[in-house]
Amino acid sequence: MKTQKKYILNYRVILKPDKRTGGNKPCFVAYCPTLGVADDGNSTQEALKNIRKTIAFHLECLQKEGKEIPVDKPNEELVTNTQIELSSSSPFRFAN
Repeated sequence: MKTQKKYILNYRVILKPDKRTGGNKPCFVAYCPTLGVADDGNSTQEALKNIRKTIAFHLECLQKEGKEIPVDKPNEELVTNTQIELSSSSPFRFAN
């Protein structure tokens, strides 16, 4: 009997509010940039649950095809927010 190894992989996931196509109903999109996969949900929790399933499916497919599995390198990146102060005599038009 073969022993199965367990792997714990961590992937960065970006969550963004969005609108459903056609109905304009609010939703959340979850995107995993390392793997290039995305999923959505009606809440952040649902979007995360769905992206976990999508990531697992994607990794299983890569493994079955004998392809290398990309891994995140969180120590090589820093994700942060920054504030920019803008001054102008005319108004800015900001995208929604």
